[in-house]
Amino acid sequence: MEKDNSTLHVLRHSTSHIMAQAVQKLFPNAKLAIGPATADGFYYDFDLTDGHAFTADDLVKIEEEMKNIVKQNLTFEKYEVKDVDAKIAEFKKEGEIYKAELLEEHRNDNPTLYLTKDKDGNVLFNDLCAGPHIPNTTYIKPNAFKLLKVAGAYWRGNEKNKMLQRIYATAYWNKEDLQSYLTFLEEAEKRDHRKLGNQLDLFSVREEIGGGLVLWHPNLAIVREEIENYWRSEHRKRDYVIVHSPQIAKSRLWELSGHIDHYKENMFFIQKEDDSEEQYIVKPMNCPFHILIYQSNRHSYRSLPLRMAELGTVYRKEKSGALSGLTRVQGFTQDDAHIFCTPEQLVDEINNIIDFVADAMSLFNLTFEVELSTRPESYVGEIETWNRAEAGLKEAMDRRGMKYEINEGDGAFYGPKIDFKIKDAIGRTWQCGTIQLDFNLPERFGIKYQDKDGSMKTPIMLHRVVFGSMERFHGILIEHFAGAFPTWLAPTQVAIVPISNDKHTDFAEEVYKKMRAAGIRAKLDDRSESMNYKIRESLQDKKVPYVCVIGDKEIETNSVAVRARGIGQVGTFKVDDFIEKVTEEIKERKLESFAKA
Repeated sequence: MEKDNSTLHVLRHSTSHIMAQAVQKLFPNAKLAIGPATADGFYYDFDLTDGHAFTADDLVKIEEEMKNIVKQNLTFEKYEVKDVDAKIAEFKKEGEIYKAELLEEHRNDNPTLYLTKDKDGNVLFNDLCAGPHIPNTTYIKPNAFKLLKVAGAYWRGNEKNKMLQRIYATAYWNKEDLQSYLTFLEEAEKRDHRKLGNQLDLFSVREEIGGGLVLWHPNLAIVREEIENYWRSEHRKRDYVIVHSPQIAKSRLWELSGHIDHYKENMFFIQKEDDSEEQYIVKPMNCPFHILIYQSNRHSYRSLPLRMAELGTVYRKEKSGALSGLTRVQGFTQDDAHIFCTPEQLVDEINNIIDFVADAMSLFNLTFEVELSTRPESYVGEIETWNRAEAGLKEAMDRRGMKYEINEGDGAFYGPKIDFKIKDAIGRTWQCGTIQLDFNLPERFGIKYQDKDGSMKTPIMLHRVVFGSMERFHGILIEHFAGAFPTWLAPTQVAIVPISNDKHTDFAEEVYKKMRAAGIRAKLDDRSESMNYKIRESLQDKKVPYVCVIGDKEIETNSVAVRARGIGQVGTFKVDDFIEKVTEEIKERKLESFAKA
């Protein structure tokens, strides 16, 4: 068996069985649920019927027991379940109710067990499993797996079912790869936007409001304002019209659009006061409103493409267990746009969007990968239309020499799409930008344009986001920059620290006012703390790009002694010279300090 990345899932699935075996030896009352391999490791769900909750010490003991097991050179053997009813009865007798339920569900799928045997052929452990597995435990290196954490997980992911305990873990072919991954996890932990959100006073989610509904504090609201300013100016440069739409609409709109048929469980309904009033729905997406705006005027081929954009806030129900900080919420603002164009304009419009995404991501030093998702088994529209659309998407990317992956059959039922997966500073990928063709809504709403020959035709409709949702994108940015935003985005761009409040505050205040007048987000720190404490707090804890220290020499020379985040002392500058350098850095939206130039 090849020991490479392509077979890691086999190693990890096998190691999950060893973990379950170890848990049942140490906790004989533990009942088994499921234990699959994942993209980064594996997990296993357990039901401890005595009510015990796994602790950090328990994980250490389980890991040690796993090491003892793998040293025994046990083999994995596949076993076909011939008598399903007998095996279900056996599982139930052993209290393995979850395995019994799974076996009942898969009774017609030629179910199999995997047995873990010792050198004498004795079965030490068995698990309902489709496999495959490694031949024996010598493939599992005792220093190349790690138990990571415990979390709660509902059986079958249904919150109406019992809460189980899920142990997350990972395994690699060698200890070097494991250590590399653990180092990555440490870095990701430092960058966790939820922790940094608290440390830097960026946002909060309060129980009084509801899960997944975000309060943007002033610090993060400043970052958002800067990005929205860029968003608006860029859209106007690229010939978009900016619109606004209501937060609620009658249910008949969502019936016409078809969303109520596909997304009803994710919609928020406004309760009627009496049966005579029509029900309203809180906006889950912006597209039907944009189509109604399109319908308000007659259109010819000369008026297309029509590019319509909105920073539209929408609301979608999510299970409470799925909510997470800014990256998984129930209320979010999409940088949404819809483009109505003719077939001849399609390729150029796609290229324009790709340019927009590339330019926007370069602002933050984010690179991206591209995926094209094609026609699924269930779809609306004609195959010829799909083929032309997919060919257009490919042509747009091929024309510019762009590399992309094809996800066959993974498009939406209403059209193919291009997804942009951005890569952050530590190599993680995030789904953000999307170009989605839609053959469904134009037909449902009956929108038309008059072509050159006078005939009325249905325009091509493109859904498009660059950042995705503002909430998620800001969560990504916090982690990408580890909270240390470039100067143009930083909530506080310069902290001014007088050495002595009695002697130096007056001049420091003059410098502060001059910076504010120049548009710099400056803060005068005249607290009665030590100078070193205030410098350290600004640069390290609050991640302010610059600190200007003012003492006797600086007053005499009309200067500031500058320290830069991540660099330290960079020298003394005339006040006007420093302001000029910082304002240029802000205006040009530079990613690095002028001190590095």
